[in-house]
Amino acid sequence: MASFYLASFCIMVLSFSITSASGNSVRNKTCIDDATIVLSFGLYQNSCPEAEAIIYSWVERAVSQDPRMAASLLRLHFHDCFVNGCDASLLLDDTPNFTGEKTAAPNLNSLRGFEVIDSIKADLELACPQTVSCADILAIAARDSVVMSGGWGWQVQMGRKDSLTASRKAANNNIPGPNSNVATLVSNFQNIGLSLQDMVTLSGAHTIGRARCSTFSSRLNGGSNSDMNLDFLQSLQQLCSVSDTNTTLANLDDMTPSTFDNQYYVNLLSGKGLLVSDQVLATGDGNTREIVQTYVDVPSAFFEDFKNSMLKMGSLAPPTGTTGEIRVNCRIVNQFNS
Repeated sequence: MASFYLASFCIMVLSFSITSASGNSVRNKTCIDDATIVLSFGLYQNSCPEAEAIIYSWVERAVSQDPRMAASLLRLHFHDCFVNGCDASLLLDDTPNFTGEKTAAPNLNSLRGFEVIDSIKADLELACPQTVSCADILAIAARDSVVMSGGWGWQVQMGRKDSLTASRKAANNNIPGPNSNVATLVSNFQNIGLSLQDMVTLSGAHTIGRARCSTFSSRLNGGSNSDMNLDFLQSLQQLCSVSDTNTTLANLDDMTPSTFDNQYYVNLLSGKGLLVSDQVLATGDGNTREIVQTYVDVPSAFFEDFKNSMLKMGSLAPPTGTTGEIRVNCRIVNQFNS
C-alpha cells in the first residue's frame, strides 16, 4: 500500500495494511505535527466506512442541480493545495487574528461551493465525529466532480490534516493568474513541487467550468488576441459587451463545457483558448505545445496523466513544523485550539 510521508515528500511502500485511528484517538490528539501525517488509500474503511459514499452523494446532488458545481468543487481543491499544501486553509473564514484566503485576488468572486463542503462535513460529523478532515473532503469531492463530468476516477489518498490558520498573501502570490505566460506558470507550479508536465496536464481541468469576462478582457481589447480564432473572438466580444464584466461568464470550453474530456486541448490548437494562460500552452513554448498535441491525439494519455498529477498535487504538504487538526466546522478552527 502506497503511503505519502508529507513532511519529506517521499513515497514508501509498506508491507502492512494501514488502519486508521479511531475517532476517540483523533479527538484526544487534536493538533498533530506534520511529520506524523501519512497519506494512505482506504484510510477510513474502519473509522468511517461510509465517508466516501456520503461525499459522493452530496457531490452528485450538487452537480445534478448545477452542472457548473463540478468545476467549482475541483477548483477549491486546486486553490487550496497551491497555498501551503492541501490543508483546507482556503475554507477558513476571516477572524480577528488573520485574514483568510477567500478574499485573495484569485479567489474573490471566483470560488464557490463552500456550502456544499459545509453540508458534506455536517453529515460526516453525524456519521463519524471528528474523523474525516476538511482537506480530505476537498480531495475526494474533486475526484468525484471529475467522475460526475465523465472523466476517469482514481483512488484518493487520505489522512490530511486541517490547518489552524490561512494566508491571504500566499494565495495572492502562489495561485497562477489568468494572464500568466508559460514562464510564470512553470514557476508557480515548480515552486510547489510540480513539473511543467503537471502544469499542462492540470490546466486540462479547464475542460469544464466558466470564467468571468473580466479575467480575459485583454483578449477582447486587442492586447492578446493575435492567436485567437476570429469567430471565437467575435462571439466573446458579443457576450462580454455588457456593463458588468465581473458577472458575465463564458465557458472555458465552448464545445463541451460540462464534459470532462480532451476538448480543451483541441480548442487550444484551434486558437480557442479562453484565458491567456490557456492559449499560451499552444503558442508560447514548444515543449508545452508538444504535450497539448499528445493530448489531442491520445485522449487516454490526458486522462491517465491527469489522474497522476492530481495524486501528486493532492500530496502537497504544509510547511515543516506546522500543526493540523480535524476541524468540526470547516470554516473555523476547533474552539479549544483558538
